[in-house]
Amino acid sequence: MTISAADRYERKRVKVLDSEMAYVDVGEGDPIVFLHGNPTSSYLWRNIIPHLEGMGRCLAPDLIGMGESGANPAGSYRFVDHYRYLEAWFEAVGATENVVLVIHDWGSALGFHWAFQHREEKRVQGIAYMEGIVRPVEWDEWPDSARGIFQAMRSPKGEELVLERNFFVERILPASVLRKLTEGEMAVYKRPFLHPGESRRPTLTWPREIPFNGEPADVHDIVARYAAWYEMADLPK
Repeated sequence: MTISAADRYERKRVKVLDSEMAYVDVGEGDPIVFLHGNPTSSYLWRNIIPHLEGMGRCLAPDLIGMGESGANPAGSYRFVDHYRYLEAWFEAVGATENVVLVIHDWGSALGFHWAFQHREEKRVQGIAYMEGIVRPVEWDEWPDSARGIFQAMRSPKGEELVLERNFFVERILPASVLRKLTEGEMAVYKRPFLHPGESRRPTLTWPREIPFNGEPADVHDIVARYAAWYEMADLPK
């Protein structure tokens, strides 16, 4: 399959809580919702959605403070903040029944939690996930090559690395992809985070939310709950 850098989809926008979220919305039928992670956007799905347009209504939001979505006026981008906006987005776009989730990275954690929170209504009919956050982790499980830099981002040095140097976008993103990203692809991923400072806050907060050794406690508990449920859930996965 040819991997095209072209962003073929226009973004719609919807008011969500005290901000707005941008999203792709193409096709008709049951919702197929694509959730990206850090530091990407709905652009991640540009070559996947065309294969599924005829199978349902394909929806791909930009998480709050990322892609073309607006900022959180409060300036906070913890997991619970992202989830609050995403929950409201699902309602705003009417993706509340017979949903298939296609989820990556932190998008997986958000998607798993949404499915868990709505397990009684059985809103989700299937989940496809990749590079997901499927359970809490310990530092000694993390690869040696990555442990040091992720620990640094969780320290006071993180502000310099990410808010000033844009380390997550400039270094970690291209190092996490098997092929070399083109200049055009990198330009799209850099665009929301061009200016040093708080616009880059989402890409710093995300690595600080990974539930290592029980911390942050609230994220650890959220992940542990959905992990236990998902293991036993009668869902195609």
